[in-house]
Amino acid sequence: MTTDDVTDTAPSHAPSHAPSHAPSHAASERLRRWRLVLGGGAADGTGHALSGRDAAMDGTLAALYGTEDKPRTGRDRAAGLGASAPSVARWLGDIRAYFPSSVVQVMQRDAIERLGLSALLLEPEMLQAVEPDVHLVGTLLSLNKAMPETTKETARAVVRKVVDDLEKRLAARTRATLTGALDRSARVARPRHHDIDWNRTIAANLKHYLPEYGTVVPERIVGYGRAARSVKKDVILCIDQSGSMAASVVYASVFGAVLASMRSISTRLVVFDTAVADLTDQLDDPVDVLFGTQLGGGTDINRALAYCQSQITRPAETVVVLISDLYEGGIRHEMLKRVAAMKASGVQFVTLLALSDEGAPAYDREHAAALAALGAPAFACTPDLFPEVMAAAIEKRPLPIPDTA
Repeated sequence: MTTDDVTDTAPSHAPSHAPSHAPSHAASERLRRWRLVLGGGAADGTGHALSGRDAAMDGTLAALYGTEDKPRTGRDRAAGLGASAPSVARWLGDIRAYFPSSVVQVMQRDAIERLGLSALLLEPEMLQAVEPDVHLVGTLLSLNKAMPETTKETARAVVRKVVDDLEKRLAARTRATLTGALDRSARVARPRHHDIDWNRTIAANLKHYLPEYGTVVPERIVGYGRAARSVKKDVILCIDQSGSMAASVVYASVFGAVLASMRSISTRLVVFDTAVADLTDQLDDPVDVLFGTQLGGGTDINRALAYCQSQITRPAETVVVLISDLYEGGIRHEMLKRVAAMKASGVQFVTLLALSDEGAPAYDREHAAALAALGAPAFACTPDLFPEVMAAAIEKRPLPIPDTA
């Protein structure tokens, strides 16, 4: 968090038409910002006193970041915000009043991690006060089994808001990108005029170029197919439920629902830890999918891939997307053998270390290298890039792997 983040909501009231005061005001503003960042006390060196809105803002920051950086347990761990849900709910309301949404989400995440507030999220008044985001959804899903009935409806409403926002952001572009990829992947030999793929037709007939006429004589015409009339591709999303994959589970569930809404794609969604759960029948509602997951626990990628492999009926028309940090608790060499067998049969196999905006988490580099050697390079993927990755897999062309992978 920067000085701009914590202070932009309290703008200066100095008149812009008084240039003679500008230098002293600028110096005072710098001291004010540093005072808010450093938190006060004799050691901060600013000597700047806060009042009014600044003092209230400073209090919300001190409640979270003003505690000592030493391990705490029990009641002491949450000493900065108090132990009761009402006091935390008031604090959550305060930070929403003083800071923009992006900063609020960071502070909420820090409060959950630093002050051990996860248990308080099981209380309805807490959930009504929070700013919903993907990370909060991940925390709620990890608490799902411990959640009392009085809280579940509120929790579902929080998750629903995040899911709806993600669908609005991602659905239209995903459908448009994949529809184009499906059309391009379904070539026909005798297309109608408006279905001709001119770029590929010209490329296929360059050897028939007549320089004296400055033209190409097309002996073979390449056209787009009409993908929407039947199922053209089978997609299997295989998602690791381990705790570090929480954000990826949220995004993958939303994308799974979007893919399932496309008639030309048959979509299957499989989640796993040491057991495997097929949630395909819940794909019409990603919220149901998310509450059907169980974050945490062990990992058996081999068992999950064995199930996915058993569901493949058209290898050449199938895309399998494994989303995992690759920490395998099952049989490593069997996992790699399954990937090799699927690829040999014609399956397009995609390995994503994460499907989120945060980049790759800690992952098993040895397994990632082994998959890359099989032609299935593992990389982290942002939600905005995912449609392009899927389009490339559908068209059987090289994946757009980010440079930072």
